Amino acid sequence: MKTDILAFGAHPDDVELGCGGTIAKMVSEGKKCVVVDLTRGELGTRGTDETRKAEAADAAEILGLSARENLGMKDGFLVNSEEYQLRIVKMIRKYRPEIVLANAIDDRHPDHAKGAKLVSDACFLSGLRKIDTVLEGETQEVWRPKHVFHYIQWKDIKPEFVIDISEYLDKKLAACMAYKTQFYDPASKEPETPITTKDFYESLTYRAQDLGRLSGVAYAEGFTSEKLISLKNFDGIVW
Repeated sequence: MKTDILAFGAHPDDVELGCGGTIAKMVSEGKKCVVVDLTRGELGTRGTDETRKAEAADAAEILGLSARENLGMKDGFLVNSEEYQLRIVKMIRKYRPEIVLANAIDDRHPDHAKGAKLVSDACFLSGLRKIDTVLEGETQEVWRPKHVFHYIQWKDIKPEFVIDISEYLDKKLAACMAYKTQFYDPASKEPETPITTKDFYESLTYRAQDLGRLSGVAYAEGFTSEKLISLKNFDGIVW
């Protein structure tokens, strides 16, 4: 499947939280978007890996993803190993994206920065012809994405550019809250965590609103880039 955007998350819900509005917007514009979760999120305080799997499927439907996969890496213990790199290379070569979205380059959860580096390295390796990979009995052709962008998560990283998600904030929030066991629920009897608070839920809106304030739109999501971005013209800039 040739896709436009392949988004990776260390855990199910990372993509929704970090760039769910952008994904929803791209899908509305006819782009094919696929999400690959590196782990099942099995160490999450609330819920189980099975409930997370069902929640991820619900979120994928809300966002309109073309596909979603889970690589089953070990939650909490991501390592930049050859084994894990090659699992990601197979996904890159399978979906052949122009753009890859990955975890924040620095964050509260150690898996996020590790996942960011892991995906970044795999994007480079995927373009090397002397690395052979086989998927479902077929030898894969090499592929290297044109861009690797990192979304922003817990830490307040200064973005290098933002995407206007003013018309898609509601869909982002709906996709996030598809993870019913993970986020704010005043009726829940399970232990509280930093992401189950009402403040965290509200931060999804006010952080997007603040980036929008700074960039002249209602709501926005921020990204950092691994290389300098060149614009063909000024048509895509919000005035």
